[in-house]
Amino acid sequence: MIQPHIRRSTLKYYTIFKVHNPGEFIDFFQLTQLSSYRKMGWKNLTGISEFFLLGFSEKLEQQKVLFGLFLSLYLITVAGNLLIILAIITDAQLHTPMYFFLANLSLADACFVSTTVPKMLANIWIQNQVISYSGCLLQLYFFMLFVMLEAFLLAVMAYDRYMAICHPLHYILVMSPGLCVFLVSACWIVNALHSLLHTLLMNSLSFCADHKIPHFFCDINPLLSLACTDPFINELVIFIVGGLAGLVCVLCLIISYTYIFSTILKIPSAQGKRKAFSTCSSHLSMVSLFFGTSFCVYFSPPSTRSAQKGTVASVMYTVVTPMLNPFIYSLRNRDMKSSLKKLIGVKKIHFL
Repeated sequence: MIQPHIRRSTLKYYTIFKVHNPGEFIDFFQLTQLSSYRKMGWKNLTGISEFFLLGFSEKLEQQKVLFGLFLSLYLITVAGNLLIILAIITDAQLHTPMYFFLANLSLADACFVSTTVPKMLANIWIQNQVISYSGCLLQLYFFMLFVMLEAFLLAVMAYDRYMAICHPLHYILVMSPGLCVFLVSACWIVNALHSLLHTLLMNSLSFCADHKIPHFFCDINPLLSLACTDPFINELVIFIVGGLAGLVCVLCLIISYTYIFSTILKIPSAQGKRKAFSTCSSHLSMVSLFFGTSFCVYFSPPSTRSAQKGTVASVMYTVVTPMLNPFIYSLRNRDMKSSLKKLIGVKKIHFL
């Protein structure tokens, strides 16, 4: 790759010569020197084969603590989400649209955290920060797939809660199994294509010699900051396509909950209001946690943004949020708690 200092020195030399020698020809020595600068630059235009994930700390003592912490969080997250999926599959009472969407959300959470954390744990364990170029792009693809899939599923779940509270008589008719499968399939397909678009655009960029990523995974913003070629097209696509996808999710959430709250306020009894609100409180908690933490990472003012703060903030929505989602739904939902008790009880009996 052409290193920035080489390109600047070449441009500076050429500019000085033109200013101080107006109307004169470049002599053989100057032409040879300028050509050598160009050859040095083109020599560096080679495809890089790896990146370095700097992570959180280079101190061995801190890395041991981080390894234990993230391993615990990862195991809790995967186990919790898999228990939610098993409870929904095994309990016939949970074969409803809301729990169908929840099972897909739990699957997305388990895959989401598995995209970033295992590689970070492996790097800490072997004391090697290297990730291959293809591995980095693959991690970027699946990270973007599952993060946007979670946003879309939360929006679909908001529509489901809108139909259940605002149009309860038409709920079973509208939220048919065919529509539920179509909505989930559309979420997977649209986000798979959306992630593929960004990954292909990232693959078209050339990266500078300094390819150290100040993060614990290959996120899109740190990668764009390392590009030597102009990332204008990438940023434009992120702004238009990514912004449009995010806007659709946010508008769906806002519109759905506007109608939900207006309907709840019209209920005359306080007990009826509490019962209606309890059906969407878990989902609302998940929405607030996910979108609140992700907005803090990607929409914070540039003056307050730093690599270290961004890395720490990313942990909230990449690790902590997927871990808390199963607890939020299981602790605030009677049906889910009873199903989990049945599931754990069956496992205990089988073990004995």
